[in-house]
Amino acid sequence: MIGILAVLSVSAAAGMRIALPLLVMGLIQADLWQQVPLLNRIQPQVVIAVLTAWTLLELFVSKQLWGQRILQFAQLVFSPIVGAVMAMAVARILHLEPTQLVWILGVVGGLFALVLQLVKVGWFYRLQGLPTWAVLLEDVLCVLLVLFAFKAPNSGGLIAMLLLWLAIRSSQSWYQCYKGGQVRN
Repeated sequence: MIGILAVLSVSAAAGMRIALPLLVMGLIQADLWQQVPLLNRIQPQVVIAVLTAWTLLELFVSKQLWGQRILQFAQLVFSPIVGAVMAMAVARILHLEPTQLVWILGVVGGLFALVLQLVKVGWFYRLQGLPTWAVLLEDVLCVLLVLFAFKAPNSGGLIAMLLLWLAIRSSQSWYQCYKGGQVRN
């Protein structure tokens, strides 16, 4: 159960940012990305350089409205991939067996990251841009979720489940708003 909560925690982080959670996860592990699928085939220096550049881009560009628009597409496309990769990496680090379970957790992690990213895109278009305080909170929460996945998976999983609950509530709210708009027309 602890492994599932840790997987949900890192998947939620991947639903918020792409490179930042991967960079944090790699830096807190002693064997720099040896357990991370796809990244373990690339030299660590190259991975660190690319993830650092992408993280800086995400951190600075996401504070502007035009930057949020540019990052939306990349994050929407890559968040399920990063969510799956991070979920599988955490499952491997925690030595979860059998291999089928690791793959199932990878799929669940990718879908969880995609759901959170879709809700974020929905809020972006509903509010016509995310406020700076929300983006800063998202950055801090992203780092905390990765740290909690390894140090306190119960807390990280609980936060991830709260984020899922907020996503469901948001979608219900949007449906009611849409349904109300249809009735008036």
